Amino acid sequence: MLRQTILLVSSFLIYLFGQSQEIRARLTVNVNKDKIPTTVDRKIFQTLQAGLTNFVNNRKWTNDVFQPNERIQCNFLLSINDVVGTNEYRATLTVQAARPAYNSTYQCPLINYMDETIVFKYVEFQPIEFNENRVQGNDPLVANLTAVFAYWVNIILGFDYDSFSLRGGDPYFIKAQNIVNNAPESSEISGWKNYENQRNRYWLAENINNNRFALFHDAIYLYYRNGMDLLYENEEEARNGVLNCLNYLSTINKENPNSMIMQFFFQGRSNELVKVFSKAKKDVKDRALNHLLKLDVTNARIYNDLK
Repeated sequence: MLRQTILLVSSFLIYLFGQSQEIRARLTVNVNKDKIPTTVDRKIFQTLQAGLTNFVNNRKWTNDVFQPNERIQCNFLLSINDVVGTNEYRATLTVQAARPAYNSTYQCPLINYMDETIVFKYVEFQPIEFNENRVQGNDPLVANLTAVFAYWVNIILGFDYDSFSLRGGDPYFIKAQNIVNNAPESSEISGWKNYENQRNRYWLAENINNNRFALFHDAIYLYYRNGMDLLYENEEEARNGVLNCLNYLSTINKENPNSMIMQFFFQGRSNELVKVFSKAKKDVKDRALNHLLKLDVTNARIYNDLK
C-alpha cells in the first residue's frame, strides 16, 4: 500500500512539473488618469491585471515541457486610454520578449512592439478564457481581449522556437494566423483586417506565414544560433552570423519592400546591432552599416555611430 501511495505521489509530481508553463510574463495594466473618469473604480484594473497575468503565465500553450529556468521572459503593458462604453475600454498593448544568449546572462530581444488598436469589454471578476476553436466567443468585445493576448503569446512562441531551430516556430505562427482568420468582429474592433492599414496583426501573421518570406525564418535562426549565441565564445564568427542574417534580410527587402515583418524585426534591436558591430573589422562594419541604413531607415541616426 505504501509503495502504491509513493508511486501515486511521484506520478503526480512528475505530471505537475512536466506541465511547466512556457511564459514568465510581467503584466502591467496602466490607466491614463486624464482620460478615465473618476467614477470608474480603479480596483477593476487591478483585478484585470491579476486575471491577465494568470491567463498568460498559467495556461499551457504548447505540448512541450519547459523547465522553470527555460520559461520565456516577457513584458506586457496594457495602457487603458479611454472609456468607450459601459465596461468598454480602448487601449494599447506594448509587447516585449527576450531569450538568453547561450552561455551568458544577456537577454537578446525577440519582440518589442506596440499594438495600438485594442478595444475590449471587461466586467470585474469575469473569467478570462480563450478557446482556440471558438475565438469569437459570445461577446466580440469580451473575446477580443483574450484573442489579442493569445495572438501575441503565439507570436512570441513562434519567434522563440525559430531562434533555436529552423522553422521551429511554424506551429505557433499558424495558430496566430488562425486567430486572425477567426477574430472577433465588431464595428469597434480593429487590427485583424488587411484593409485597415499595412501595420497590424493581420499583416504580421500574413508575412510570417507567407512563402514569399520563407527566407525570414532562416534569417532568424542565423541571427541567434549562428550569431548571438556565439558572441561570448567567438566574436568574429558571431558577427559573421549576424551579417549573414542581414544579407538574407536584404534579399527579402529587395523582393518585398516596405513589408511589415521587416519593420517588426528591427524594432528595439538597433542598439544591440551597433554593439555587435562596433568592434568589427572595417570591411565587416562597412557591409553591416550599408545593410542597416537601407533596412532600418528609422534608426539611421543610431547606426551612424558605426562610422
